[in-house]
Amino acid sequence: MVKPWAKTRARIISWERRVLPFLKQRIPSHIRHAWDPHKSVAQNLADMGLAEDPNKAVPIPKKLLVRKGLESDGQQPGKKIVRKPYVVTEMELEASLPEKKSNTLSRDLIDYVRYMIQNHGENYKEMARDEKNYYQDTPKQIKRKINVYKNFYPEEYKNFIASLKPEKMEVQ
Repeated sequence: MVKPWAKTRARIISWERRVLPFLKQRIPSHIRHAWDPHKSVAQNLADMGLAEDPNKAVPIPKKLLVRKGLESDGQQPGKKIVRKPYVVTEMELEASLPEKKSNTLSRDLIDYVRYMIQNHGENYKEMARDEKNYYQDTPKQIKRKINVYKNFYPEEYKNFIASLKPEKMEVQ
């Protein structure tokens, strides 16, 4: 016998799998603020000057239709009235901004790499045997981490290496 709540629970889980991912998608703030909940999707997008169907927005040129043996319906798309042009301009401005560099390394990794270079120089085998190598990285893994640090912070790396050279001269 099927438990009375089993079908309801299955329906809820199915809804969560199908619908929730679409609800969680990020909608740009320009569109969200200009959206009128009393209008359809097509009407809202037309008011903003956006296309609901890209195939209708960018028509196929007549030359291509003739080559493929297709006939066009002869309708010329007329100028549509854009009631909310600020949405398109804001989206264009946002798209023209340079992309932020979000690649950074953790402070722990930076400290680890600096410690290894400071104490062992370029000797990766010695670095692998160091007691601070908590994750038991192999020499190749340590070398890769150092190269990542070099690529992310080239100026900081050059300054760090330059500051190490006077220390080595004093030791000798």
